[in-house]
Amino acid sequence: MTPATGPAASNGSTAPDTASDAAPYNTPAYAELHCVSNFTFLRGASHPEELVTTAVALGYRALAITDECSLAGVVRAHQAARDTALELVIGSELRCEDGLRLVLLVTDREAYAELGGLITRARRRHAKGGYRLERADLETDIERCLALWLPASEPDEADGRWFARHFPGRAWIAVELLADGDDRRRLGRLERLGETVGLPRLASGDVHMHVRGRRALQDTLTAIRRRVPLSRAGRVLYPNGERHLRPRARLARRYPAALLAESVRVAARCRFSLDELRYEYPAELVPGGTTPAAHLRRLTEQGMSRRWPGGAPARVRALVDDELALIADLGYEPYFLTVHDIVHFARGRGILCQGRGSAANSAVCFCLGITEVDPARMSLLMARFISRER
Repeated sequence: MTPATGPAASNGSTAPDTASDAAPYNTPAYAELHCVSNFTFLRGASHPEELVTTAVALGYRALAITDECSLAGVVRAHQAARDTALELVIGSELRCEDGLRLVLLVTDREAYAELGGLITRARRRHAKGGYRLERADLETDIERCLALWLPASEPDEADGRWFARHFPGRAWIAVELLADGDDRRRLGRLERLGETVGLPRLASGDVHMHVRGRRALQDTLTAIRRRVPLSRAGRVLYPNGERHLRPRARLARRYPAALLAESVRVAARCRFSLDELRYEYPAELVPGGTTPAAHLRRLTEQGMSRRWPGGAPARVRALVDDELALIADLGYEPYFLTVHDIVHFARGRGILCQGRGSAANSAVCFCLGITEVDPARMSLLMARFISRER
């Protein structure tokens, strides 16, 4: 099979493929909710930034980055979407051991934690580079994410009933019409199945690239993943280049308006943004009845006693007091306590570890055993490590 390049340029152009695809003012709104980036290794053929930029150019209401069992692509997508009108949805494509395929979409902070925990467990069960997910994991651990069922070419009604039962009010059938010669029959079959099992339908595109011109690259990635020469890949490859972000005018000709509208309604339920996240350090490192500041000072004083059994030099004491005051002013005690706990764990098991870089300019780090640069013998510049101005 010769990889088709299509009419779009392969230089990353985000223009519609043809003039007739330019969206008129009354073209239905659309949200793409199934899209993998190049962080889905050897499948996705576009960077997250390219996907975001193209979705903006095409006038999409929202775009979900749903890398397979991963959240790796969402940070770059978030940065690219931050100053645009595009709503970025965070999610992940998953495949269970029994072949069930789905996309989970994050609705809020709690749902993000759910999805992150599920991905972590699935990855830890498998050798590096893979994952293992059981259907039972979805039955017990996912309560706030939305679910899109990605049916097989011959969908199993029992799977649809399972989705309706375990994701009540938050499950949909993803209808993906990709010009493979079976679109009309597939649409009718999925519409009837949805009515039978009680699942609404929405339009999605199984996107693997931002423009059709990336098809040659996507074919090459597929051949590498399947370990066959590209010249002999044949039916291993997708039959066409439709798995790109398609112009809304073309989508309107292919999908019923109700399915396009439903994609927008589902995206509107996903209000989580990475801007809501912040560093959260383990609260259990601070004993009951005390504060992070008091506990850090106590550990630092203990460390000074070990470092200087006969008493720390006055210059060092003054330096430690200044650093502790700055740390308290910035609220950084949990960070120092966390690093101290990691170092204590490693040293207790004979694991070599060493604070490096600008941390060596901290007398507190020396007292805690994180670094080995003696402030009594060296002139330290704490501002290299932590600065109020920064």
